[in-house]
Amino acid sequence: MHISIISPVYGAPTLINELVSQIETAVNEITDDYEIILVEDHSPDNSQEIIRRICANDKKVKGVFLSRNFGQQYALNAGFDLSSGDYVVTLDCDLQNPPSQIPALYKKIQEGYDIVYASRQNRPDNYFMTQGSKLFNKLVGFLTDSKQDESLAEFAIYRRKMVDAMAMMGDYRRYYPLMNQWVGFKSCKIPVNHDSRTDGKESSYSMRKRIELAISTAIAFSTKSLHLIVYLGSIITTIAVLIAIILVIKTIITGIDVSGWVTLFISMWLIAGILIMIIGIIAVYIGNIFEEVKHRPSYIVSEKINFPED
Repeated sequence: MHISIISPVYGAPTLINELVSQIETAVNEITDDYEIILVEDHSPDNSQEIIRRICANDKKVKGVFLSRNFGQQYALNAGFDLSSGDYVVTLDCDLQNPPSQIPALYKKIQEGYDIVYASRQNRPDNYFMTQGSKLFNKLVGFLTDSKQDESLAEFAIYRRKMVDAMAMMGDYRRYYPLMNQWVGFKSCKIPVNHDSRTDGKESSYSMRKRIELAISTAIAFSTKSLHLIVYLGSIITTIAVLIAIILVIKTIITGIDVSGWVTLFISMWLIAGILIMIIGIIAVYIGNIFEEVKHRPSYIVSEKINFPED
């Protein structure tokens, strides 16, 4: 297979037919040797029925139904694992990533790159969506000590060797923007207009979900949050020691004894700071061990359509 196109499907049943049509029109400019993998992430609508009908009429379209809602990153994981193309394109199902730009991504990757991102321009999202995206990327960047470009999303084209490299990562938690950075390889981005949704729906990524994803991603890809606990304990301990020194000096100079509740308060802060440091250090080791011993699958497929074994 020359090109695989992966699209996680959730909450956009009225757009699926148009999505497939636009993908086929765009990819046919490149080759007729392609597959479209629609990964249905247990959407609470009739998306499965629509995908079944499309697959029955078009063998180039392959359906993957997950056993429950695992989330976009894990739906992409399933698509990557089941794809067979020398090049792999990923894009959302809501048509905000215009499939018509796939030839432009393909042309750019022929210059020797291993991944080419679509950099979203002229985003039509409302103020809260835009600010939520900025907050999410800043939070992920801070907690993982990485550079996050808010103009980049899931619309990208990969060479097979990069897909295979990411598959070698045994992480249970998946967040491909960080995984892409970790595996390295040569990358670039091209500007692509970010279209409005035509079905009138808002993104299923609420602010709460974005914050939860940022925190879970930070825990999975970095121990910085645990190190912050150590720093907090160190700061508290330092402050308590400084206050104690100041009170001792003040007592020596003025001859006025410090009341008992003050010394008790300082002692409690000192002990708490030391305990937090100790717990933080232990937590770093436990966190690393915890990530190593997990062997749960990232997703479970309940059914596949139009794959060779079907």
